[in-house]
Amino acid sequence: MTHSEARERVLQAAERLFAERGYTAVTIKDIAAAAGIHHASLYHHAPQGKEGLFVEIMERILSRHQQGISDAVRAGGDDLRAQLRGIAAWMVAQAPMDMVRLTHSDMPAIDPASARMLGDLAFETMIVPIVRVLFAARARGEIVPGDLGNLAGGIFSMLQGLHTLPDAYLERSRLDMANELIDVMLAGMKAR
Repeated sequence: MTHSEARERVLQAAERLFAERGYTAVTIKDIAAAAGIHHASLYHHAPQGKEGLFVEIMERILSRHQQGISDAVRAGGDDLRAQLRGIAAWMVAQAPMDMVRLTHSDMPAIDPASARMLGDLAFETMIVPIVRVLFAARARGEIVPGDLGNLAGGIFSMLQGLHTLPDAYLERSRLDMANELIDVMLAGMKAR
């Protein structure tokens, strides 16, 4: 196995463990065991240690989200419903971003400068694209004025919240539920 193959195994193991348990609950030994290497060897592949791995993993995840969301928006053309449904399809197909744990547990446990950088990157990657879609829709006259930042945060949270539903209780796909929520949001709930 080459150094790059072993490093990629370390990164994949760390990503899975951080996603499952969060930063504070994962140890270097956990990552090494999941990657199939001795924990002392881990520092050869991750010289910045656990925090450096966490920051690198979060940057990788957010980079994937940035590309996936951008592709979804582009594929939706100038149609708000299509853009939001594309974003929903991307987000429900990915592992959830546990923003509550990230904000209240993981970020306070790392260097404040790294936490700030990751927080800014998460906002730019996950919320700002939705804000832009909403502003463009408002400029086209598709939606009425409102607090579009708040709305974007609500859309993100709504889509991420679908990951919390246990599979055993799903009567239809998360994507079908996301699309219904988007349709209700666009049409409103009141009878007309």
